[in-house]
Amino acid sequence: MREFVLDCSATMAYFFKDETSACVDAAFEMLVVKGTALVPPIWPLEVANTCLSAERRKRLTIPDVEEIFSILEMLPIEIIPYEDLKSTWDVQSMARTHNLTAYDAAYLELAKRKNLPLLTLDKKLKQSTEKAGVSLWTPASD
Repeated sequence: MREFVLDCSATMAYFFKDETSACVDAAFEMLVVKGTALVPPIWPLEVANTCLSAERRKRLTIPDVEEIFSILEMLPIEIIPYEDLKSTWDVQSMARTHNLTAYDAAYLELAKRKNLPLLTLDKKLKQSTEKAGVSLWTPASD
């Protein structure tokens, strides 16, 4: 089984066909067959907020959002809680070190803690991975 850390930017790009990429599509295809995506506790709220913003901009309808959540619920996506307050401190430190938001640093911290590649479309987060010792997920890394 192949595991990786999935961030909100890559998650939502899958559902916005004008934003997706071959890499995101490959990751979701892999999830259906044999993979597991790990996400930090902030991920469901980020997904919900992105959907809400898209609804308000008339980019998604309520039925679209219901379908997105139904699909996500069926996929092997595991929410990984913080083990203790030290993990939260690690997120804070990582955000400071890499000049990221705490939200983005949560994905980087989880990938580092679990020694897994990260799938993100966020440019700043991608740039932080090498310095943090985290690899980016690609179809070739499967």
